[in-house]
Amino acid sequence: MDDTTGKLYYSISEVCGMTGLKPHVLRYWETTFSMLKPSKNQSGNRIYRQEDIDLIMLIKRLLHDERYTIEGARQRIEEMMKSGGTERAAENRARIPLETLQWIRKEISDLLALLDRDPMAVDKNGEHR
Repeated sequence: MDDTTGKLYYSISEVCGMTGLKPHVLRYWETTFSMLKPSKNQSGNRIYRQEDIDLIMLIKRLLHDERYTIEGARQRIEEMMKSGGTERAAENRARIPLETLQWIRKEISDLLALLDRDPMAVDKNGEHR
């Protein structure tokens, strides 16, 4: 996730908008992933830092894309934290402009939609029939 706003803290609704997750999912993940601990402001509302958002995106990728179980994702993140992998992953994501990542995501989504419609619609040369 690329932080182009310069903000230090984000509300739960902002984080939900950035990650595509519902607030109850974020609150549940806080109970199951001990390393996810957003601060709370004086009103008691959660406030997320960029590091929290990066961790949320990692959890989402492990659970949704790579199909880890919750326990497996927790173990994987703990391994990455021991080896410094979570910081390196965040640094690598920060080098790619947000617009590029959004374009890549859209292209992949379009390709998947095309394949879902009719996998035989693409010939051996990659041409659409």
